Amino acid sequence: MLKSQPDIVCLSHLRWKFVYQRPQHLMTRAARTRRVYYLEEPVDDGAQPYLEASTDGGVTVLTPHIQPGLYGDAAEEVTARLLRPFLAREGVRRPLAWVYTPMRLPLLDVVQPGSVVYDCMDELANFRSAPPKLREREQELFRQADVVFTGGHRLYEAKRRQHPNVHPFPSSVDVSHFAQARAGLEDPADQRDLPRPRLGFYGVIDERFDIELVGELARRRPEWQFVLLGPVVKIDPAELPRGENLHYLGMKSYTELPSYLAHWDVALLPFALNEATEFISPTKTPEYLAAGLPVVSTPIRDVVRPYGERGVVSIAQGTDEFEASVLAALGQDQTGRRDRADALLAGMSWDRTWEEMEALLLRAEAGPGAPRSVARAGTFPAGGSD
Repeated sequence: MLKSQPDIVCLSHLRWKFVYQRPQHLMTRAARTRRVYYLEEPVDDGAQPYLEASTDGGVTVLTPHIQPGLYGDAAEEVTARLLRPFLAREGVRRPLAWVYTPMRLPLLDVVQPGSVVYDCMDELANFRSAPPKLREREQELFRQADVVFTGGHRLYEAKRRQHPNVHPFPSSVDVSHFAQARAGLEDPADQRDLPRPRLGFYGVIDERFDIELVGELARRRPEWQFVLLGPVVKIDPAELPRGENLHYLGMKSYTELPSYLAHWDVALLPFALNEATEFISPTKTPEYLAAGLPVVSTPIRDVVRPYGERGVVSIAQGTDEFEASVLAALGQDQTGRRDRADALLAGMSWDRTWEEMEALLLRAEAGPGAPRSVARAGTFPAGGSD
């Protein structure tokens, strides 16, 4: 039975059934003791708007279906008219609003939260096609938020002066899930026939992915098989490097990942060094390590510290260094590195992260405050559902 803690209404820009990452890890843990409603961005596939509700991992996932051709605030206005009566029927009163994108800020007028969390997992304003209003709305969100979490230490350094209650929570890991890769799982059918060695990457393939680096490595080392898992987003698939040793196997579920990792020789973090990667803290770093794999990464700040500094991830800048680091990883005994990685990961569970976050939330929720409203970011009318 759920404890008498405020419900959570999570306002996110990420699909629940997309890549399983920070929001899913945290919200499923929150759902152990609270009612959690996860509001996705609208799907423009319906002439008559409606709000679809489904349950996964104890979380109620809300998907607004709206008329085609509506974008931005126009789409969110329809979402607001769908969300308001739903929350009323569910008896949601003064919930904790958990916000992942400042662009959904006007929905706080519908949610009427008792407290507000901004879980800033990325510097979204630096991503390709970021909305022009994003930075302005983030400043308003800082004014509304009771507590701010950041997805890494580099992001914390950028945000800590913008709010009095900011706390860094870098990517954590479900060690037992990825440690299954060490137990000799069956090789998935779509990579089973690939030769070795296999170099693997999983995640969203977008402007953060270093196309030139991967393409040149594949050209130099035709005997290396590059296994690339994940959706291609915001870039033209035709721009991706191609070759007989480059294998794009598409998106895989969270459950499937250990089976792929179990049959890789080296895991890769081939991120470009650009605005979109300056503040990232890749969730896959500790996941690769939990699987027991050697990892080679470009010098992403939150990978260099702590993973590079602790000697559990090889940091390489440029194609020559990256190639040499992969060669070294293929030829070295990994026992010492794996032991160091396991010691580091022992304190990085998602359960522990949620416990520490919740302690801060309880403090914020216990404080005085009235339901929030948003004056400067735009508000939506109080009409009923379409």
